[in-house]
Amino acid sequence: MKQDTSQVSKTMDSNRKAILVTYPDAFTKQEAIGLAEAAGFEVAQTVVQGYLRHSEFGVGSGKAEEIKQIAATTGCKEIIVDEGLTSSQIYNLGKLTGQHVIDREKLILDIFASRATTTEAKLQVQLAELGYEMPRVRQSVRLSLKGERQGLSGMGEYAVDVQFRALKKRMSLIKERLREAGKRRDLYRSQRQRLNMSFVSLVGYTGSGKTTLFNKLANEDKEVAGSLFTTLGTTTRTVTLPDSTKILLSDTVGFISRLPTYMIEAFKSTLDELNYADLVLLMVDASEPSPDVAIKYNTCLNTLKELKISASKVIIILNKSDIASKENITQAKNLVGDSPCTIISAKRGDGTHVLKNLIRQNLRLVPEPRLPR
Repeated sequence: MKQDTSQVSKTMDSNRKAILVTYPDAFTKQEAIGLAEAAGFEVAQTVVQGYLRHSEFGVGSGKAEEIKQIAATTGCKEIIVDEGLTSSQIYNLGKLTGQHVIDREKLILDIFASRATTTEAKLQVQLAELGYEMPRVRQSVRLSLKGERQGLSGMGEYAVDVQFRALKKRMSLIKERLREAGKRRDLYRSQRQRLNMSFVSLVGYTGSGKTTLFNKLANEDKEVAGSLFTTLGTTTRTVTLPDSTKILLSDTVGFISRLPTYMIEAFKSTLDELNYADLVLLMVDASEPSPDVAIKYNTCLNTLKELKISASKVIIILNKSDIASKENITQAKNLVGDSPCTIISAKRGDGTHVLKNLIRQNLRLVPEPRLPR
């Protein structure tokens, strides 16, 4: 069910109290709270359930009644469900509780929409929003037409066709504009090749400290925040290594667990830059509990694998050594195994000189960039 787009701006303007429905494990619960707060919500109460894919409400019927009672006693007008729901599930839960229901995918899209600043990032978010709407069109139209008289051949089916054509047309237009942006990227790549400079990309789980390190290495002042998805676009700057070699360093959008394929596809033009990088620096927040580090690290590796990034050009950076315990650092090092790895504090700058040397050493193993013919 398509929801009012004005909800996005309202969500971002001020903190609103919401009931959060999520899974019981600590990592998932904490990440869901982080997403809700990044979207401008204050989580008034958290409700947990081991399975959020029940057919009618997403949650079980008993849990749905419990949520209804909590909403009545807390005065919350928003219910956030930490799972992708169908239009019918959103409609049913909203109708039962009398509240506005937002699923995980819509929540992430709202954050994306609020953080997108460049034209390309805005287009990518729009494409992701259409990817969210497409599978929900049929249910949305049928719900909106409840009680209306069916026309010849069925007014519902006709409306579905109209909606599908409209969405597909919008998607085609956005994809065309993104292809134009891709041509500009190709031009920039040609310019980089002419400069004969190596290209290094920063990646990592959202909130791992990528932008803090980027600012430190490139003497930049990009926005750094404690909330998720501060960076959506790509920023590239020149960085000088200890032997005076200059490289191009790029900061990219952060990864997150359970990100739907259509969202990754929408940001493909940005993420494709990783395929052209000589080295990929994978940031890991080593200060977190070891189980959380493992989940985030493996999520990043799986995303890089999905993007067909060669493991041979990945360097692991264990960040936040200033607040991580020795035990956490040891466990993180054991997790990454034999992969090239270094330990830093991006905030204080500890270990960045060693990191620069490691980058240079690994770039020597990469063939020199060739000038285009």
